[in-house]
Amino acid sequence: MHAKQTHGKKARVTERAARRHANVRATPPASVAVTFRHIDPTVAIRQYAERKLSPLAKLLKRPCDIHLILSVDKYRHHGEVTLRSGAFGLTAEEETKDLYSVIDLLADKVVQQVKRHQGRTVSRRLRAPSAGQVMTESERDN
Repeated sequence: MHAKQTHGKKARVTERAARRHANVRATPPASVAVTFRHIDPTVAIRQYAERKLSPLAKLLKRPCDIHLILSVDKYRHHGEVTLRSGAFGLTAEEETKDLYSVIDLLADKVVQQVKRHQGRTVSRRLRAPSAGQVMTESERDN
């Protein structure tokens, strides 16, 4: 009945959505490594950490390695995350009385840092040329 559109705005929109969906599926999963210090390793905590930190791979375009270090000292539960993706790397630390809340706070902190970094790179690309650059380009044209 309906022929597939090959031109027009609607065809471009559907094509762009298909490309975006293919790119999302092509993002490699994050490899999450969990290290326990002064605490017995449990499968539940390891799975919880992987579930909370693995969605970070969707924010980054390159494969990323995430290393989570969990330690307990009396009543203080301490966590540290190191994320590496290509040349980009960041760290975050958090300390509370509950190990699960440490993981939640670290995940939120790392997502915030990644989004801040992406905003900076986008603003660098969108920045207008300086007056010196405009002057040298006009001198070259003359």
